[in-house]
Amino acid sequence: MIKVLIADDQELIRESLRIVLGSKPELEITDVVGNGRNVIRSIRENKPDIVLMDIRMPEMDGVTCTKIIKDNYPDVKIIILTTFDDDEYVFKALRDGASGYLLKGISMDELVSAIHKVNSGSAMINEDIASKVVRQFSRMAKANLTIQVEKRGIEEIGSNEWRVIQQVGRGLSNKEIAGKLALSEGTVRNYLSNILRKLDLRDRTQLAIWAVQTGVVTEDRDDGI
Repeated sequence: MIKVLIADDQELIRESLRIVLGSKPELEITDVVGNGRNVIRSIRENKPDIVLMDIRMPEMDGVTCTKIIKDNYPDVKIIILTTFDDDEYVFKALRDGASGYLLKGISMDELVSAIHKVNSGSAMINEDIASKVVRQFSRMAKANLTIQVEKRGIEEIGSNEWRVIQQVGRGLSNKEIAGKLALSEGTVRNYLSNILRKLDLRDRTQLAIWAVQTGVVTEDRDDGI
């Protein structure tokens, strides 16, 4: 059972999502709220696995809310669900720990699929804005908002782990990485856990950003292990 919190400032949207997603036997809707402050309260009280988060909400927007959640409840995964594809919002939300960024035009089946994928550790970005995300992340190396890791941690990364990092930076899921590198999904998860620990990164989204920043994704590495 995946516990889902719905946050949207429009009552019609949040209640529609409650009805449709609540009809799925594998999903449990823990709460529906209309502003960012209530998101934080509800997470504290109900401990959801996934938050479906609107960007523009009263009292506290979705980007600010994302940062607070990931700082205090790092295991909670966040999917930004919005009508807006503004580059700045995309960048900030993913930088601060969102696992997905989807436009509200997607179908309900696509949304349910995204919830499952994010819950299993994958990142989901709507195809319409994926290119913007890649461009934005690529520019980060010249900005003051780059993700920093200790040199000692980088030196501890093995050759197999570098190959996994490269695929994460290209946006592949654990299943896709496993297939590409001829590994089991369990082995990929173990590699990722070790990589995040060595680099002292919060999650695979930060790892993907760092991989783009450092140019790992474009390096000529043998895909075989």
